Amino acid sequence: MKQQEIAKMSDADVKDQLSNLSEQMVKMKLTHSVAPMENPLQLRHMRRTIARLKTELTKREAQA
Repeated sequence: MKQQEIAKMSDADVKDQLSNLSEQMVKMKLTHSVAPMENPLQLRHMRRTIARLKTELTKREAQA
């Protein structure tokens, strides 16, 4: 997910997406620790998307 897409989302959508991705990240890490993933770069992509969402929330809170 790109920053431009995140900027267009509402606050509630950003928070929902953040919680969903965080849950998926935990599951993926657990799965990867048990048996190696075919594409471990998915973890990096998800981690960076979560960081983008958190950054957008922080930016919006600072503006308010």
